[in-house]
Amino acid sequence: MGLSPVRGEVSLAMYPFEHLRGSYDRLWTSVRVHLGATRSGGDQWPEGLTWVDDVAGLWRSPEMLLAQTCGWPLITRLADRVRVIGAFAYDVDGAEGCRYRSVIVSRSAACDLDDLGEVTVAVNNPDSLSGWVSLRHRIAWFGPVLWTGSHRESVRAVAEGRAEVASIDAVSLAHVSVAEPTLVRELHVVGRGPAVHSLPLICRSDLSELELADLRLAIATASTDPMTKADRANLRIVGFCSLDLHDYLGLAELDPDLFQEQSG
Repeated sequence: MGLSPVRGEVSLAMYPFEHLRGSYDRLWTSVRVHLGATRSGGDQWPEGLTWVDDVAGLWRSPEMLLAQTCGWPLITRLADRVRVIGAFAYDVDGAEGCRYRSVIVSRSAACDLDDLGEVTVAVNNPDSLSGWVSLRHRIAWFGPVLWTGSHRESVRAVAEGRAEVASIDAVSLAHVSVAEPTLVRELHVVGRGPAVHSLPLICRSDLSELELADLRLAIATASTDPMTKADRANLRIVGFCSLDLHDYLGLAELDPDLFQEQSG
């Protein structure tokens, strides 16, 4: 017999591409099936995913049960509110296990990241690990920022010549190359960010140790299940790693000044 129903919303909306939604829905269905073999019981968990535009709002919502977030807001704003479940391993360039690197792109193959001068850089948002923190960690630059709101729009800004460079989440770039291949064909990879754990999966802090363990087991099993192979290929997911908050805390060392400014 399972536990009492686990109430709340489950969202995997950090890569909000239309061609991925069905695959994410089916991956969560697989997770619920594998939860059925645990002490928690699959029927106790929400049946479907919640698709939201305001993912940052959901992270702090009391309705959030499980979600995917970014490593930087995790350590600056969410550390005392959520628990880390783990992270997916992705099949993208520069990935190794559950670590990956952001991709720095430019229209010019000759772009020198060590001598950018006062060019404009495109950035999705100021608390993005891959789009902002990794870029600040890598480049020598003193120019203006074009805030775009998403990695997809940062790619567009560089492809259209409105910015010289942008640092793009490697998984996002792979998905943009499918959704809008003409944009990516305009770009050259001119650098990469530091190796970091991929986007953390988080859950409410009040989940029990049993529920957390069952979630980790079910997600890990679904992430290698032959029945999800086609959908995982679409999502670029090749596995799952169980991780804790402490696995992400070292990110603060990438930009201590920005960490102090944005945390607390």
